[in-house]
Formats: sequence, structure tokens, C-alpha cells
Amino acid sequence: MKRVLFFYGSYGGGHLSAAKSLKEHIERNYPEIETKLIDCIEYISRIINKLTTSAYSGMAKNAPWAWKKVYYSAEKGVLSKACKFSNKLMSSKLYKCIKEFNPDLIISTHPFSSQMCSFLKRNGKLHCKIATILTDFHIHNQWLEGFDEMDYYFVSNNKMKDDMISNDIDSSKIFVTGIPFSERFLQEYNTDSIFKEFNFTPNKNTVLFFAGGEFGLGKTNTFQVFNTLVQNFQDLQIIAIAGRNKHMKKIFEKSVEDYHRESSVCILDYTKKIPELMSIATFVITKPGGLTTTESLVSGLPMIIINPIPGQEEQNAEFLENSGVAIWLKKNDNINDILKKFLNSPDVLANMKKKAIALAKPNAIVDICNVLFSA
Repeated sequence: MKRVLFFYGSYGGGHLSAAKSLKEHIERNYPEIETKLIDCIEYISRIINKLTTSAYSGMAKNAPWAWKKVYYSAEKGVLSKACKFSNKLMSSKLYKCIKEFNPDLIISTHPFSSQMCSFLKRNGKLHCKIATILTDFHIHNQWLEGFDEMDYYFVSNNKMKDDMISNDIDSSKIFVTGIPFSERFLQEYNTDSIFKEFNFTPNKNTVLFFAGGEFGLGKTNTFQVFNTLVQNFQDLQIIAIAGRNKHMKKIFEKSVEDYHRESSVCILDYTKKIPELMSIATFVITKPGGLTTTESLVSGLPMIIINPIPGQEEQNAEFLENSGVAIWLKKNDNINDILKKFLNSPDVLANMKKKAIALAKPNAIVDICNVLFSA
């Protein structure tokens, strides 16, 4: 029996989600393969993991300017060298896990574990193949450390491949497959019953609004966008997901009450039915994490982007806007004018939908598995 070991990091949810989706597909379709999923930093040290993930979350929520500085500083210079050095030190602890499981293949969805594995391979301790799956639409240099030891790179778009080739990475290692996502987004749903569940009508535009979850990123801007929709777009049906942000949910509910929109606006604190909700949506409003935007593309949905985390999410926003599938609402934009132009232009919506479908990679997981297991 072949063994596949997955490594991810808990810095945002996309790394884990990509790994889980691919792992579940392998378990369903390749019974001869045994899989294991490990949080690489948590395995090495719970204390380090708690400190670093808390620092990431804290900066993203309260000091995004600080995260931006860290993000770009980690591409080169002292901080970049510090990251490489710490990953080199931690690789010896990760080796224990690798040795015990004895994998034929390691799949990494985080640059830290990719670096650790490449260092172990370079020093003759690791002999299996290594695959790295990049979970955004732009490359950070930390993903490319140890590329000589890497056997496969899976990326979301052709520009990423071109950028990697310009960094002297062998093109035969790079596969433009897209980012792995839950295969629930490929299912057919009874949209009539979903509309009925919310007492909505199928012949009106419906927006799926992601409010930023527990981070509550850009609270003021998020509320301004929501309030503009509720106040000025009476024919629009809205499903807003506040996540764990109870304060955001309360101010959303007050806006709905103030403008008497109870019949056409639904506020959810949590749901596992994102694929079903995307099946009835006309477009989404979201911060541009790699996973949510991938799910939106696969669902053929145009996007309005708000509150990107500086660094990787701003780069995602730029790529998506340049690709014609998203409108990035920036700080000083006139929210009402942009939304009015967007919602009152069926041709614009239809064209963005076509581009979203063209940019999507709905066969990402199957294509990745074909590369890894066809030989």
C-alpha cells in the first residue's frame, strides 16, 4: 500500500481546506493509498504554533499594516533568512513524523513544510517525492525555497508558472491545475428548494455576502457596503454570513430592521451550506482568500472584493480584477455608484460570469491526482 503524507499550516483556513479536499478525494478513489494529515508547526511545537498563528491573526485583524511589512520582508533580507533558518532547525523534529509514517509521497500546502522537506531531502534524510500546492493566485518567494528538491508544483494560473520559470524552476515540475476545493461545489442542487428555504424568488438577483468571519476585517467598510445594499437596492436579495463575529451580526440585523428588509435579507452566523448558497447566488461579496475565490470561480460567480489582507490577499484581488472576474472596492471608492453600475448592467454581470467560468479550474483535484498517481 502506498502512503501519502499531507502537511499544512494553520495560518488562515485555505491551506487546511486544500489538503483536506485532496485527501478526501484520494480516500474515495484510491483505496490502495493510505493518507495522513498533519499540521506541521503544531506537530513540532504546540507553543510555537499558538504563538505564530495568534500573531498572524492579531496582525491581520488589528494591524494589517504590520502584516504587510512582515509579508514583503519575508521575501528577501533578514526576515527571509530568519524564516529559512528556523525551518531548517524545525525540520529535524518534522523528520520524526516522516520517518514513522514512511510516506511514498509528501504533499505540502504551506511553504514552511515544503522548505523543511526540501532541506531533509537535500541532506539525504528524505527519499520520497514531494509536491507543493500553492493556495493563492500569486507567488511569495518562501514557496520557492528548496525548489531543486521539489518534484511537483501545482499552481492556480499560467502567470504563476511563468514567474516560476523566470526564477529558474524547471517547467516540467510545474502544473497549472488550480487550487483544490471541496467537490461539493461540483454537485447539482435543487435551486428552487433553496430559494424557497429563504422565502426568496428565483427571478431576482441574489448576493452572497461574506462579512469577514471572526476577524471582522474592515468593520466600518464592511458595514458601509452592507448598509448601502440594504438601503439602496430594494430588489436585491441578500444572504450575509457573519461567521463568529457576533457584533457584525447585530449591526447587520439592526440595518435590516431599520430599512424594513426582513423579507429579502437573511443574516447567518454560520453555515455548512456554502455550495448550496453559491448555487443560487448571482454574485458574491468577499475578502479575496484563495479558497473562497476559487469556490466562487468554480460556481461561475462574479466577485466584489472588500477588505483584502495586505500581502497575499491584495495580490489575489489584483489578479482577479485584472482577469475581469472581480471588482475591488477600495477605501475611497463611491460604494453606491460602483454597486449601482454593477447591478444595473446585465451585460457586465454576464461577461464577468463568462470570464469566471473560463478562469475556473473545476477539475483541479482530478488533474493533480492524475499527475501524481498516473505513473
